[in-house]
Amino acid sequence: MNSNKLIEQLNLLPHPEGGYYKETYRSKVDLVNDNQQIRQVSTSIYYLLEENDSSHFHRIQSDELWYFHQGAALEILYFEGQELKCIYLGNDIDSGEVPQAMIPANTWFASHLKNETGFALVSCSVAPGFSFEDFELAKRTALTSEFPTHKAIIEKFTTD
Repeated sequence: MNSNKLIEQLNLLPHPEGGYYKETYRSKVDLVNDNQQIRQVSTSIYYLLEENDSSHFHRIQSDELWYFHQGAALEILYFEGQELKCIYLGNDIDSGEVPQAMIPANTWFASHLKNETGFALVSCSVAPGFSFEDFELAKRTALTSEFPTHKAIIEKFTTD
């Protein structure tokens, strides 16, 4: 299967952070989050990256679970304190890849194909549920000021 066929068959749309997505689940149960906003208990999407495409640095106000489905492994980069860490999401467990990963709420993170060839199809589940109101795309200057020792990687995964 190729990425174009998956994009068509799964009705994926361009995502503002890069790649393609489609919401597949939105809980019918609401809750009030830490910011006193009403959100669904959870949401889920398909997400696809291809070739040298990337998910730019962004953060959301909820924990996000990533599940690998098929294709090439993803590298998820995230900041923990001042340290840049990485998770390889894929099926080759012997090589250090994991089929599932969690990014904590309010964490700056980005992703791309580990070897920048092929495609990766994953799902992302967010609890409390995702809302674009909770989505913040990183500004290059601000993120570089916050993490000055990681300027090169920030420049690669931001657009301004």
